[in-house]
Amino acid sequence: MSDASTGALSQVLTRHADEVRTAWLDAAAAELHGRSSRGELDREQTEIFEALVGGLADGGTTLRDAAFDQLRGILADVSAARARLGYTPRETAMAVFALKEGLYALVSDASVRTDITSLLRLVDDLGLYTFEAFAEAREAIITEQSEQLLELSTPVVKIWDGVVAVPLVGTLDSARTQVVMEKLLNTLVETGSEHAIIDITGVPAVDTQVAQHLFKTVVAARLMGAQCTISGIRPQIAQTIVSLGIEFGDIRTRASLADALLDALESGGRSAAEVTG
Repeated sequence: MSDASTGALSQVLTRHADEVRTAWLDAAAAELHGRSSRGELDREQTEIFEALVGGLADGGTTLRDAAFDQLRGILADVSAARARLGYTPRETAMAVFALKEGLYALVSDASVRTDITSLLRLVDDLGLYTFEAFAEAREAIITEQSEQLLELSTPVVKIWDGVVAVPLVGTLDSARTQVVMEKLLNTLVETGSEHAIIDITGVPAVDTQVAQHLFKTVVAARLMGAQCTISGIRPQIAQTIVSLGIEFGDIRTRASLADALLDALESGGRSAAEVTG
């Protein structure tokens, strides 16, 4: 499209705005099956349509042009909002592709008949851009939710004055180790605790990689001045550790969280009688 033709298309779209937008709204509403009200769709389409017309008036020929900066921003915002609301990629993209239903009516206008193909291609670009923006937004949401679940799955709790514990459940990988370290170190600073217990009762298996992650966490806690104990060493895990030749060195280990807590309290100057009560 030339600058002259884009200007002409802008004028034609403005002249046929009601006709185009009515057909677009009907097609989009039919595709979404009531997931969005006609009022919501109308507001979205008003913004998109005005930005499209404005971009054409400013000489935009492809979606990458600066004239369509506002349009791309609107499409990205709509896509992100629909990703958060649980729309499907098809529902999101088709709400834009449905604009074609309104544009088909322009074929009867002799002044733009030869440029309709270019305009329809531009709408294809709008739909594809919307799809890509939706995918990026949904990936960001999934990443955020995964991080939130990771935070929830690695609690650090104060179980006694001067003693904190990290009850681990599930597989321990590099990303989770980093979260454990950060939360443990922050809790040690906040509580002034001198003892940290890492309980692996809920860890299904311990291999060389898991052992390395545990070592890193213990070293991090020690650098903060806290004595660290690993508890929850079940018989099966103990056998696996021995068979793999994994050495825990001078790291203290205990069979249960209760044993580790008792040990931490006694090392802090409390007698067994004082601890048990």
